[in-house]
Amino acid sequence: MITSTLSLVASAQNKITNPFGLVYENAITKNISGEVNIHPVTYKLNGIEIAANVYTPANYDPSKHYPAVVVAHPNGGVKEQVAGLYAQRLAESGYIAIAADAAYQGASGGQPRNVDKPAFRIEDIRGMADYICKYKGVDASRLGLLGICGGGGYALKAAQTDKRFQAVATLSMFNSGVVRRNGYMNSGVSTIQQRLQQATEARAQEAAGGKVLYAADTEITDEMADKMPFDLYREGHYYYNRTHAHPNSTFRYTMSSLLDLVEFDAATNMDLINQLIPGATHIQTYYVPEYVGQAMNKLNEFFGKNLQQKVHLN
Repeated sequence: MITSTLSLVASAQNKITNPFGLVYENAITKNISGEVNIHPVTYKLNGIEIAANVYTPANYDPSKHYPAVVVAHPNGGVKEQVAGLYAQRLAESGYIAIAADAAYQGASGGQPRNVDKPAFRIEDIRGMADYICKYKGVDASRLGLLGICGGGGYALKAAQTDKRFQAVATLSMFNSGVVRRNGYMNSGVSTIQQRLQQATEARAQEAAGGKVLYAADTEITDEMADKMPFDLYREGHYYYNRTHAHPNSTFRYTMSSLLDLVEFDAATNMDLINQLIPGATHIQTYYVPEYVGQAMNKLNEFFGKNLQQKVHLN
């Protein structure tokens, strides 16, 4: 594992040169007529300005009707990383897709920064649906939802009640509530009460006008990452901090968010899903072309069947 992670670092993107801030392979660098295009947009959600990217298919014609897909990013991720990759690939397959930074995160507004409450993340998904359903050319009756990692758990919850979503898919789904409560693979069960006490004190301090405290706010070195027992966190460090780093992406979240996270569960009795594709680890589904290709084949088959991908004319 150390050899493979070091090879990733060797090809790391030390500086973002993409004009749209995108950090994934084969990202759009400019909008060309007749090809897939990207459209940075902003909109208000409950008084907070949300930053999003809309991807339109090749030869996009606003007079036609296209199926659309909302893409929810991972915990700590931003729209310029894996969410953008899959949104672009979906647009290449004929969908209009939207990827937005969660409220309080990324380039979106909201204070304090990096609040990570499940109710907010679910509302972010609904907000993307609000926006994209009004976008020119979108057939709102053919709306799909793709959630990645933590966004997968929130996508399942959003789809349970918001019936605009005709189809929902997840990639490397991460049940944030269960993991924040028990720790990954139940590694933190013994510290639940201690962490809840810390979160309680952090909220009280915020309410009193004091300093906002954060969890997962430690800077991780490559050496520390190589010693991590779980590939999700070990490879996650290299993905988010080295090969696909973005200044708006961070693992940290407000300590007080834990009060909401520990009582959340994406679905009753749902086990934590670690892999979607045989042979691929969680993080590898974010960028490895072979695994992204396999995932897109599944997503195209799934969304094509359930959203009737054929483009309709007015």
